[in-house]
Amino acid sequence: MKVLYWVPKNLLSFFAGKLMYFKFPKAMSSKLIRLFAQTYHINLNEAEKNIDDYNSIGDFFTRKLKEGVRPLASSEYVHPADSKMTARGVIQQNQLIQAKGKSYLLQNFLGAASLETWTNGFFITYYLCPTDYHRVHSPIEGWIKEVRYIPGQLWPVNNWSVSNIDELFLKNERVIVEIESTKGPMAVVFVGATNVGSIRLSFEPALRTNHAHIRSPETWTYPAKSRPIQKGQELGMFCMGSTVIIVASPTWTELSKLTQDSAPQVVQVRSF
Repeated sequence: MKVLYWVPKNLLSFFAGKLMYFKFPKAMSSKLIRLFAQTYHINLNEAEKNIDDYNSIGDFFTRKLKEGVRPLASSEYVHPADSKMTARGVIQQNQLIQAKGKSYLLQNFLGAASLETWTNGFFITYYLCPTDYHRVHSPIEGWIKEVRYIPGQLWPVNNWSVSNIDELFLKNERVIVEIESTKGPMAVVFVGATNVGSIRLSFEPALRTNHAHIRSPETWTYPAKSRPIQKGQELGMFCMGSTVIIVASPTWTELSKLTQDSAPQVVQVRSF
């Protein structure tokens, strides 16, 4: 894995994204998509369309699901993505836990100067593997306040990288979506990774990461309550697997139950 230090990860990921969305002849494309689905044991019964109706592996990878296959939970907070919870806890001394013995600073992660909002709040890390559905949904009801894009590298976010690369989530590019709510603020952070061709937001077409037209930090700030978002509504998608990290203010006390057990848990997004 140390060879990754020398691999041009961003360039590799850019071309991987291009290849994923390349439209081969229909017969070949269908065979490649079926092979991809078989390799990663993807449940085709949940896909919105028939497998032969997708134009490329990338088109299939970012597939929508049939309505009703992820019933919306009644709780105020719902999981944002099909994934495995790999780390979670209380934000103490301005630090979030990456893995055993490794942590990273909150203000560097969010790219924000103010920390008062998040002090003694909660964080949850969700890892999405290739088998998972790769659209990300809002965990709460509220209003989108701001989007920040922080460019960076594209290290893998697998177990080896999380355990061995210091401040991995600060090194990788990320998109921070801040949501205001009557309960308190929450940030949904999309973290890029190797072979994530791009991160896209459903409500902000100007953003497309790891792309030629956007290489420097960018911020989109919206007028108060002008961008309402429903719990379970789609926020965006990864064009390959990666990580979502939730950062919540201490007013979201129900998250304390999710942060007590450190063992990994497989979850499904509760949406639609």
